[in-house]
Amino acid sequence: MPFYSKPKALHAFDAKCEAQKIAFAPISFQAARCLLRFGVLDAIDQTGGASVAEIHQKIQFAGEPLSPYALGVLLDMGLSMGLLWHEDGKYQLDKTGHFLLHDGMSRTNLEFVHHICYQGMFKLEESLLSGTPAGLSQFGDWDTLYPALSSLPLAAKESWFAFDHFYSDHAFDSLLPLVLADKPAHLVDIGGNTGKWARACCGYQADLKVTIMDLPQQLALASVACAEAGFAERIHYHPVDLLTEAPSFVQGADVYWMSQFLDCFSEAQIRAVLSHTREAMGRDSRLYILETFWDKQPNEASAYCVNATSLYFTAIANGNSRMYHSSVFERLIAETGLAISWQKHNIGLGHTLLCCEIK
Repeated sequence: MPFYSKPKALHAFDAKCEAQKIAFAPISFQAARCLLRFGVLDAIDQTGGASVAEIHQKIQFAGEPLSPYALGVLLDMGLSMGLLWHEDGKYQLDKTGHFLLHDGMSRTNLEFVHHICYQGMFKLEESLLSGTPAGLSQFGDWDTLYPALSSLPLAAKESWFAFDHFYSDHAFDSLLPLVLADKPAHLVDIGGNTGKWARACCGYQADLKVTIMDLPQQLALASVACAEAGFAERIHYHPVDLLTEAPSFVQGADVYWMSQFLDCFSEAQIRAVLSHTREAMGRDSRLYILETFWDKQPNEASAYCVNATSLYFTAIANGNSRMYHSSVFERLIAETGLAISWQKHNIGLGHTLLCCEIK
């Protein structure tokens, strides 16, 4: 992690400016989202530069027209945030504004933070002190977010699944030939969510049988999607709550798969899940773990996103998990009677794939 190995070379005034950005971050976040939602950035982008009057005219038919006052305060903040620049009466899209408008990762992260995290992060302090996801109360009386996913408001549900799938989906093409290289007969997808990986595996290998292990609420969503994809005969379902003392595991499969799954648990819970998986594995079984370790990210921006996601787990998801340093997983894997036979980094958008076997 060379980008954290020394202090940033900022002059005192620049450092103070960065501190003000942090202080006003909630305001700038919502201003940026409104500039997107009301079509202001898009209007400027389409015209290659526009005056206030031209922007106002172009967004009048966006469904939620803005008053000149509302447009004015947003444009002024857009200038201060570096999303826009202004010359000869025309507003132009700056590079940051361009990526906020066109970059899929930026848009996915922004909608996820708005719909899932923004209100709940007000209770981060309480969550850090209590070890519970205090911000989850915005969605109801739940112990963790995962059983609530199927009942979230539509916009929140869509943004959560878009966020979850955005990162894993970018890695699928690289992962399938690695995980299915030996043509396994049976793959168990632990924490399979909506079944996207299970469907991708069945599409890649015609004779593969897949079993998805997850909470009943998630399996209900997965079964519909897998049946619609034509895999009803090849994808099976094993309901389980892995936080129970003795969860039921599918025994003796060729491959066990955990994608962006173990980061949903505390270290003690990860140790327990790995131990149960080890007990279910046969001598020749393999366990593949796909994670986004913050110390293995290719650049500072990726590490920033990963570490910010840890605080989503703290305040919203469960109160006790995080995005981990790779050394934590190396230790837990060794402690549970498993060994990493090989690993591959920088898959997709900063993923690491660990291939584990019984010691």
